[in-house]
Amino acid sequence: MFKPLIFYIGLRYTRAKRRTQFISFITLTSVLGIALGVTALITVLSVMNGFEAELRQRILGMTSHATITGNYGQLDNWQELDQKLKDYPHVQGSAPFISGQVMINAGRRVSGTMLNGIRPDYESKVSEVVSNMKAGKLSDLIAGEYGIILGAELANYLGVMTGDKITVISPQINSTPAGIVPRMRRFTVVGIFQVGMYEYDRNMAMIHIEDAARLFRMGSAVSGLRIKLDDLFNAPKITRSLATFFENDYQVSDWTLAHNNFFRAIQTEKRVMFIILLLIVAVAAFNIVSTLVMVVTDKRGDIAILKTQGLTSRSVMGIFIVLGTVIGVVGTALGTVGGVLLALNVETIVPAIEKLFQVQFMAADVYYISQLPSKLAWPDVYAIAGMAFLLSLCATLYPAWQASKINPAEVLRYE
Repeated sequence: MFKPLIFYIGLRYTRAKRRTQFISFITLTSVLGIALGVTALITVLSVMNGFEAELRQRILGMTSHATITGNYGQLDNWQELDQKLKDYPHVQGSAPFISGQVMINAGRRVSGTMLNGIRPDYESKVSEVVSNMKAGKLSDLIAGEYGIILGAELANYLGVMTGDKITVISPQINSTPAGIVPRMRRFTVVGIFQVGMYEYDRNMAMIHIEDAARLFRMGSAVSGLRIKLDDLFNAPKITRSLATFFENDYQVSDWTLAHNNFFRAIQTEKRVMFIILLLIVAVAAFNIVSTLVMVVTDKRGDIAILKTQGLTSRSVMGIFIVLGTVIGVVGTALGTVGGVLLALNVETIVPAIEKLFQVQFMAADVYYISQLPSKLAWPDVYAIAGMAFLLSLCATLYPAWQASKINPAEVLRYE
């Protein structure tokens, strides 16, 4: 069916004569429409992939893969439990913690904060906060010296820096001759961390676990143990086996309980965006229909002459399939190249536009992160290019079929 003559004629029809400039313009808009649609699809899906990967890295860099807590809100024998976890398969590290909600006061500024008591020598086993320290270091948290490390956004809101004093107010109360008052303690800011995720940078602070035990009156107990696993995506299965191993004496949870729905929502949004943007490609692809219909109308005389010289209806159909396919291939190729280049340079282009027009596309308090990330996934690129080509090919079938049905005698009668 697709002989060299068919290719030759089909490719010749892509070059418009002066009298068919309008058809050439419609062809160009079809090519550009497909190219822009493919570019938009690749870029948007790459940004969605980057957004998901960035959030996953930042959330799970600060959140433990699994957590063990006591059935009554605290662990008294955490050292014994920690020793057992060292020998448990799939567990790479564990660290005790004490956590509680507090108010932090600095001058006239007050902010509610999640306060985490940690052991600096253990924390690096389960968290990436060590690599996110903007000022100071975890080892500056020394038991009894009441030092505190704040998130960068929290420190900025309070207007404090390392060396400044702040007041931590616990919801627990002290009974005094003057009445009941909340428990307060002065702390010195010894460090600032910046994860790059607003939720953590604005709402988290860390102190030494022994200072936290005194503040919350925990004694030698802790709130629980944070655990790092060798495979975070296998966390639900491992936590179930841990619960069985400890005979349900403790509450064992994993990161999916708190964040799985969030990542599922991102995946759903990605699929919806794919469908919406694919409709743009479909509209552009079906512009090929109008282009080919006009070409068929313009070339009726040529088709009639070719048929009288022995060209079959199948061959005529092949000519216009070749013509439509060329339009689709060129548009898809241009869109793929443009989309890949744009996706690979989003993190450079967007900041330049923000700086030029003095705008911010990603507000950290709304989108969790302050920069637009991008992660190009080649399977997505192949799928998008394949779908665009398939839609273009489908758009050629009806006009090609119409061309194959032209009656030479009827056409030549009026030529």
